[in-house]
Amino acid sequence: MVFLSWLARLRSSSVPSFYSSCSRRNSIFRKHSRALLLSTPTEAASSDHQRNVSRILSSWAYSLLPMALAASAGAVFIQSQNKPSLCDASNIDHRIGDKDSTGYEVKGSYQKVPQELIDELKAICQDNITMDYEERYFHGTPQHSFHKAVNVPDVVVYPRSSEEVSKIVKSCNDHKVPIVPYGGATSIEGHTLSPNGGVCIDMTQMNHVKALNIEDMDVVVEPGIGWMELNEYLEPYGLFFPLDPGWAWSYHWRDVCYSLLWIFSCEVVLANGEIVKTASRARKSAAGYDLTRLLIGSEGTLGVITEVTLRLQKIPQSSVVAMCNFPTIKDAADVAIATMLSGIQVSRVELLDEVQVKAINLANGKTLPEVPTLMFEFVGTEAYSLEQTLIVQKIASEHNGSDFVFAGDPEAKKELWKIRKEALWACFAMEPNYEAMITDVCVPLSRLAALISVSKQEIDASPLVCTVIAHAGDGNFHTLVLFDPKQEEQRTEAERLNHFIVHAALSMDGTCTGEHGVGTGKVKYLEEELGMEALRTMKKIKGALDPNNIMNPGKLIPPHVCF
Repeated sequence: MVFLSWLARLRSSSVPSFYSSCSRRNSIFRKHSRALLLSTPTEAASSDHQRNVSRILSSWAYSLLPMALAASAGAVFIQSQNKPSLCDASNIDHRIGDKDSTGYEVKGSYQKVPQELIDELKAICQDNITMDYEERYFHGTPQHSFHKAVNVPDVVVYPRSSEEVSKIVKSCNDHKVPIVPYGGATSIEGHTLSPNGGVCIDMTQMNHVKALNIEDMDVVVEPGIGWMELNEYLEPYGLFFPLDPGWAWSYHWRDVCYSLLWIFSCEVVLANGEIVKTASRARKSAAGYDLTRLLIGSEGTLGVITEVTLRLQKIPQSSVVAMCNFPTIKDAADVAIATMLSGIQVSRVELLDEVQVKAINLANGKTLPEVPTLMFEFVGTEAYSLEQTLIVQKIASEHNGSDFVFAGDPEAKKELWKIRKEALWACFAMEPNYEAMITDVCVPLSRLAALISVSKQEIDASPLVCTVIAHAGDGNFHTLVLFDPKQEEQRTEAERLNHFIVHAALSMDGTCTGEHGVGTGKVKYLEEELGMEALRTMKKIKGALDPNNIMNPGKLIPPHVCF
């Protein structure tokens, strides 16, 4: 009875879903993107074009797979090409990701792409190339990213095969022109910025399933295929790829933390144009260096990923989705930790703070209690799923939990998870004209409650609107801070909150990013987290694989690192 009453509240809204409106805008973009691709090149966009760009930028419902975004990176770091093993402090650009930098606008050293290279790219890509300003602006402006750049790509290419990518990269390397691999456009730490201009390689046309191995439960795919498209393809075979971008805020799936668990091997085009296969399809291997993890986690700084082999799972026989309210966010975090320590195999544990729930109510006309909320999913047999649900209900009741509801009916489960999937859109509905600073950190599970508590105290005292969502099962949480980009004091306050949360996580033996990646936004924290020797090692690897520094220059490695 409690659940039926709660579900009725959930469905009572006559207000159109903000998520649905975003999906409609995404359809508009998909309809017109080919027209933009073949547009006549211009150097400046009209005001109408700018409005179109803004509309397009608000749409990103069809997130690509983690490996597509693992190849998505781009910013700026100009190092001496004459002495790649040395670092002259006088030549360091401290504006870009240095440990002492405070700015968010990435300034580059722009050099016009030579016409000879443009001609070579046209010969390789035929019609799949554009120099249209709107399209270049779209590719050079990450959606919902706090970070900006002074330039955009000079040209965008849309390869159709690994061979085309190889030829594109080799030509760029010969001319020493920067490359920005581009996937789902959801890199919020500046991964797809092009402050040096250069060539953006959009991988979305490479979107095919190349091989499905049912008995081995793996699939070989190109990086441009969408998560939803892949699972629609797999469903008739009783299989699915279990990483739902909706549970991870959709925008950040370059995610090493998750994706490496599900990727056996990948095919990568290196800076010299060579095509490398990193591993076999075997589920275990001790043969050589783990190139798969190295390249998937490189944010496009070492190569362009053109193919991946993914681990699949059988579609669960049964699943139960549950939801529970708490008086404080610490109570909610404590339940998440206690659940994991109990040994229960929880498929998902998501925590929403009271501000996030308020945003969902506002955006969708719901009447959910505006208190910290936990959401769970349990999978297995019908009896097992129900048993685990009841155990967690008891744990929640011991930590001041209330209004515990659960559902096994497919439509009811979909309605419950819709709350989580619409979370980001709902935040923007609170302040439609604001931008967002979205950050994530991760700590050992035992420190999650302490980190969220101290972070909440700081953000609740801020004049800005801030929400918190945590993947509470692995110690990872996200903060979204809304601010008016026209007011410098608000932008500074957003950055201050980000800085506070990151250093709080580092002080608890955590990381500055659990999922989103480094980009240009988090490089300034890496020395404190990893130490200079680790960063020098990374720079040596970068120098060996990309001596001309064309692959997403400026990513991962802070500019002050020398060896």
